[in-house]
Amino acid sequence: MRQANDTRLWIIEALGMRFAEPSHETLSQRLYVALRELIQQGRLAPGCALPSSRRLAAALGLGRNTVLTAIDRLIAEGFLLARSGAGVFVADWQPTRDVPDSSETPSARLSQRGARILDFSATLGERHAAFAPGVPALDCLPRERWQRLLRRHQQRAPAAWFDYPTEGGLPALREALCDYLRLSRSVRCEAGRILITQGAQQGFELIARLLADPGDSVWMEEPGYGGAQACFHSAGLAMTPVPVDEAGMNVASLPANAPEPRLIYVTPSHQYPSGVTLSLPRRAALLERAKRHDAWIIEDDYDSEFRYASAPIAAMQGLREDARVIYVGTFSKVLYPGMRLGYLVLPPALVEPFRRANARLHREGQYVIQAALADFMAEGHFGRHVARMRERYRGRQARLRAALAPAVEKGLSLSDGQAGMHLVAGVDSLELEEALVARGRKAGIQLSPLSRFYLETPGRPGLVLGYAAASEEAIDTAGAWLATAWLELTGRG
Repeated sequence: MRQANDTRLWIIEALGMRFAEPSHETLSQRLYVALRELIQQGRLAPGCALPSSRRLAAALGLGRNTVLTAIDRLIAEGFLLARSGAGVFVADWQPTRDVPDSSETPSARLSQRGARILDFSATLGERHAAFAPGVPALDCLPRERWQRLLRRHQQRAPAAWFDYPTEGGLPALREALCDYLRLSRSVRCEAGRILITQGAQQGFELIARLLADPGDSVWMEEPGYGGAQACFHSAGLAMTPVPVDEAGMNVASLPANAPEPRLIYVTPSHQYPSGVTLSLPRRAALLERAKRHDAWIIEDDYDSEFRYASAPIAAMQGLREDARVIYVGTFSKVLYPGMRLGYLVLPPALVEPFRRANARLHREGQYVIQAALADFMAEGHFGRHVARMRERYRGRQARLRAALAPAVEKGLSLSDGQAGMHLVAGVDSLELEEALVARGRKAGIQLSPLSRFYLETPGRPGLVLGYAAASEEAIDTAGAWLATAWLELTGRG
């Protein structure tokens, strides 16, 4: 009895110390948290009796209802147990342990597939404005006009937009997008064949889940886009790398025993990351291959708007009426990544399955943003923004070339840069690539090594240099730094 009284006294003293600390929580919440922590930490063992609610209330200066509210909550959660006529006791709430207890943090063992996905994502979050590939000029977004459109539709939004819509995207956006794609990209489509997604990555995931089974082969450009590689790997697909040369994906270079594809991923208008364009004969041959193998081509048209020497290249999807092509687009490069909107242009037979699967797996949403974007396109703001960005990026690419000129004069190679938002600098060895990346990290400049874009190692060494997101001053500074670093490491300075 004396031990029980001592324990009750200790509980009151421990709680009193907690209540002496300042807090913004309600008194009942503070008591609940304090008791639960004492139990979870093992300082109150199973079977230990609590002081009566009256005694606790009097000792802590609380109302009895406040005490009862906290105790009732802990009883409901299973930490305490009320015995009629006997009082309230700490419950035996922990399961019997099969292994000795340990205070160490549990290990976060990933699956092999999960670990590989992280390999594909090695450079995510490593951003330096001057060299971040695939990031648009966020400072050039017409923010005031965009905010006005958002406010307009936020105020007028019908109740249905806040439910679980299953239309495949806002009809007004699909109509505006269809008009744009027909005119600018020669895409064969009707508004009903467009599915709005939360970015291109979600589109890749839907394609992989609905059209391929684990173990099926997907032909991938080599080098290629890490986001698509990670998505197909996570779906359990077997990736077959297809070399890319100056004319794009070279399917003819595959060995005769290469697995037949279920999917073929390609960036024909501006290959990522090499920057080459898939030639017309190879486009036609790839369409024939897809038909022969009963495969689907995934045409990722991620930044086709930004072509500098000519009009944008027409989409491969529009070459044939019966093309087995799913056209994938995104607004992340043209407007801003945080918008999280992309789209698929689907063959008629796939429209309904994809719409239903997207509604089931991912839900739909962001109809206010979709409505604002539909107006942004219909009122001509989108086209004007693209034209402005094309000129801005042309100038920023020229600025980067000028900054790197001292190294280029000594042998550094740069891609031709007729389109897109990045250049590729070729270097002589993987050791030099690694040394440049390491030196950049020390200088606070993150460089994207070209070798990481290869499925098979060792990949070709080089650097993928984004220029779209940087100011001209940042390009000058970072470009001069890179030229100097290359000259010093190669001994050509």
